[in-house]
Amino acid sequence: MKPAQHQVCLLLGSNIAPDKNLPLCTRLLSTLLDVTRVSSVWESPAVGSDGPDFLNAALLAYTGLDAAALKEQVIHPLEAQLGRVRTVDKNSPRTIDIDLILFDGQQVDAMLWQYAYRALPVAELLPEYRSETGALLKDAADILARSMRIRLRTDVTIGPVPAAPREAEWPDGDAR
Repeated sequence: MKPAQHQVCLLLGSNIAPDKNLPLCTRLLSTLLDVTRVSSVWESPAVGSDGPDFLNAALLAYTGLDAAALKEQVIHPLEAQLGRVRTVDKNSPRTIDIDLILFDGQQVDAMLWQYAYRALPVAELLPEYRSETGALLKDAADILARSMRIRLRTDVTIGPVPAAPREAEWPDGDAR
């Protein structure tokens, strides 16, 4: 009997060789999970540090693992394989960061609704996702995109199954 398949949404981030590490991470994840869709890549300043800008993207995938096993058997070993070094400073530069955002439609990461670099990639994949209060993620992502410097990076792609790209606005109102 085949194990139950769980839908997961992962957020990938990197600010050390991100144009190399995000696509590599996606390729490696595709060997471990059934990746069905990927978002565009978004660039934004590092939060909580003066490090280089981050590139972030999201992906949807299916797995037979539960959330804890996914983190223990896939996410943490893959981060280590790609050279992620965890330090006391949780905002330090990193080769890769893989966050479990949604598991079977349930929000796992409380920061999804707080930062554009999280909300925009996930909203590309799941625009109709709603908060507990009924707010649409795509609407929250649009509001958040106006509150921080963030831009779409069409020159970097992470996989063969892209979602429809979105336009974003910088705080000055110019579409990028």
